[in-house]
Amino acid sequence: MRKLSQWMSLLVCFFVVVADVCGETNWTAGSDFAVITPEKSTWMAGYASRKKPSEGVASDLYAKAVVLDDGEGHRAAIVTFDLITVPRELRDRVAAKAEELYQIPSESVLLNCSHTHCGPVVRVPEEIVIDIHEQKVADARDYSQKLEQTLIKLIGGAIENSVPSKLTYHRARAAFAMNRRLPSGGTYRNSPNPAGPVDHDVPVLKITDAAGKLTTILFGYACHNTTLGIFEFSGDYAGFAQTEIEKANPGVVAMFVMGCGGDQNPYPRRRLDLAMTHGKTLATAVEAAMETPAISVTGPLKSSLSQVEVKYAAGPKREELEKRLTTGNQYTQLHAKRLLHQLETEGKLRSSYTTLVQTFQFGDSLTLVALPGETVVDYALRLKREFPDRNMWVAGYSNDVFTYLPSERILKEGGYEGGGALIYTSSILHPGPIAAGIEERIIQPVHEALGK
Repeated sequence: MRKLSQWMSLLVCFFVVVADVCGETNWTAGSDFAVITPEKSTWMAGYASRKKPSEGVASDLYAKAVVLDDGEGHRAAIVTFDLITVPRELRDRVAAKAEELYQIPSESVLLNCSHTHCGPVVRVPEEIVIDIHEQKVADARDYSQKLEQTLIKLIGGAIENSVPSKLTYHRARAAFAMNRRLPSGGTYRNSPNPAGPVDHDVPVLKITDAAGKLTTILFGYACHNTTLGIFEFSGDYAGFAQTEIEKANPGVVAMFVMGCGGDQNPYPRRRLDLAMTHGKTLATAVEAAMETPAISVTGPLKSSLSQVEVKYAAGPKREELEKRLTTGNQYTQLHAKRLLHQLETEGKLRSSYTTLVQTFQFGDSLTLVALPGETVVDYALRLKREFPDRNMWVAGYSNDVFTYLPSERILKEGGYEGGGALIYTSSILHPGPIAAGIEERIIQPVHEALGK
């Protein structure tokens, strides 16, 4: 009788262990990747000073996708790519196809760009653009159409590659990013500011199959991909980081998720070897993170997607725009010319713009917040501060990179990220700085989604 009792206890323990393992490996996950380097010389995005098309390839550009399924009917697709932007129209079309072909709802599709400044022009400018190079527009339209098909195909490929998996969360730190808003003469100039706010976290989502084999690594960092300004295509430090991780882990797909690096630059800069060094530094941080105690990522997977109205401050009057036509800055002139054209054809300037805020909740174990625009670091720091009991991963540059997304602090301070960059945006016509209150408008749907 005693032996029977012992056997029964062992049997119960066995099933408890099996149930626990099944609970951890209830996920299915798969990933896929594709080279998206342009096949010909095209105009490049990122620097207004470029006056000629690309002249070769320093390193290939990639698009990658991972599809996660919690086994309870909730599926999500995360797509990353080595490009300057995520056009809203591209995101909407890819999400619509993902829902049609793969039954992944729109709120569960996340597109994130690395924001490399050594990739092609992606976004086709609005129709009201004046004096835009015709070949640049044609190349962007052609490339965007091919990119859309590639991303849809990658989501399908990730589903085909899906296997029972275990997800764990880890984090480490990397320190080559520095705040780039240096106070100077009552304003702020683009220069290293060691006293400015930073977010050195390196969040990592590690995915292994049922046998414990590493298959996919998602990792993030909050830093502009602006080590380079060359005329060759390159993924910059983020591209080199992915390459280093994949070299160290053969067969693994490494995916970079850009953080809130709108006001952060990599230092030192301006050389290819420095981009490689920063890439190795970040890759080392990812490897270090995976040696930290694993936090098991559980379900259910919940996602939300909110429409947020971005309001603009009062736009300039016609007299002011006509005055700007005579200024020495060619981009100020072009911006004024476009606004005058809008006044003549539409009778008014745009007063607002609608963008997207997204959240993913992995049970109580991990929260991923995806914010739009060139998101400044204040957003990540605030959300981590306001949700101290959560493992909070805050991504910027997601779903709709429409312009810089300043915090309330930076909006008041002004400078490039506070509104000065708007005249250089050719894809969307912004009349002027974003209106006060933007930070609360962005943060509020996150609080609502997370129940706070």
